[in-house]
Amino acid sequence: MAIINLSDQHTLMNTFMLELRDQSIQRDPMRFRRNLERVGEIMAYEISKTLEYQDREIQTPLGQCAVPVIADRIVLGTILRAGLPLHRGFLNYFDRSENVFISAFRDYSKGEDFDIRIEYIASPDLSGKTLILVDPMIATGDSLVQSYAALLGKGNPSKVHIATVIASADGVEKLKEKLDLDTIDLWCAAIDPTLNSKSYIVPGLGDAGDLAFGEKM
Repeated sequence: MAIINLSDQHTLMNTFMLELRDQSIQRDPMRFRRNLERVGEIMAYEISKTLEYQDREIQTPLGQCAVPVIADRIVLGTILRAGLPLHRGFLNYFDRSENVFISAFRDYSKGEDFDIRIEYIASPDLSGKTLILVDPMIATGDSLVQSYAALLGKGNPSKVHIATVIASADGVEKLKEKLDLDTIDLWCAAIDPTLNSKSYIVPGLGDAGDLAFGEKM
């Protein structure tokens, strides 16, 4: 598994990451959603550099021109609900892709310990395609691992890119342990060092779903 940590680079994305983390700015949910979207756009551009291309001949008003365009058949997947703004950022750039939506959440019905429950998947056939699976926060990594395993029931993609805004170091290790290292790349806008007692990323940014869409019961 190749791990690409985009925070190692000095780019405009750092400004969006600052605003996502800053509790005085993230109180504006519209700006929070837009910053997630902008991070998705930048990550989509970076991932696009690694894809397969083929020349396409077009006619301009003055002559012919060969333009290299993406040859991969791309499927964008997201884990509801927090992943929606990030997904939209990717979809702004990969605008002809197919899409997957997964309902996965922490079930605290047994107390403070939680299980990951997957209740819904809407997906095309993934066989031989390039899957870009986006999840803004990878804490323990359990929801991502289980979501990916469930998606394999829809076919085996030829290449997988996992994209996250913030991953914990523990979450990264879980993905390295559980997923196929040969066909998956992990893209992170940042990797944070620890989890707290409730398995939230520290320093992180809080609950991305609540900040984007309001608190849930």
